[in-house]
Amino acid sequence: MRVADRIHDKLTAAFAPSVLVVHDDSANHAGHAGATRDDGSKGETHFRVRIVSETFAGLSRVERQRRVYAVLADEMAGSVHALSLTALSPAEV
Repeated sequence: MRVADRIHDKLTAAFAPSVLVVHDDSANHAGHAGATRDDGSKGETHFRVRIVSETFAGLSRVERQRRVYAVLADEMAGSVHALSLTALSPAEV
């Protein structure tokens, strides 16, 4: 399973988002030290995520990020080098 698909599946299960976009930005980072995965392959290392969920209502930006990073702990400890995250409640869209 692709890393982007795992990210999508985990965030969907954890937050039941109304909007979830997972974009692989790895090609924009070619040549960067973090662009190569632990297994030596290239790609699927840099992601941009936009998630809108009622779960985030009333939470600070930092707490939202903490919760997303906790769900994606395995990916962040493994092949994902960078994650750009926008986490919003439906009222903020």
